[in-house]
Amino acid sequence: MPEETTFKGGCHCGAVRFEITTDLGTVMNCNCSHCAMRGVLWNFAPETRFALTQGEDALQDYQFNKKVIHHLFCRTCGVESFARGTMPDGTPTVAVNVRCLDGIDLESLTLTPIDGRSK
Repeated sequence: MPEETTFKGGCHCGAVRFEITTDLGTVMNCNCSHCAMRGVLWNFAPETRFALTQGEDALQDYQFNKKVIHHLFCRTCGVESFARGTMPDGTPTVAVNVRCLDGIDLESLTLTPIDGRSK
């Protein structure tokens, strides 16, 4: 079972930086139109385990479909490094784009396919 670790990450240009404490045991590969086009791989954690350390003013919000997830991307480079939403029980949650975490070997991760296209 993967261990919880604190990761640092951010966007391509470095304007947005964050830290998150999570385990990478579940990395979701969603096939909805948005995720597939952007190539994101998601890992979810409670918002209490996430800290935006730089770039609040560099973020642009994008919502689509049911408009319940705030997809946040850098105004400068366009990279979506994380999103904010709530779990069905109301818990505030952050989804980080695992591709934006520093030093991650993507080949070592097991991806969980999610059929977002059909929802």
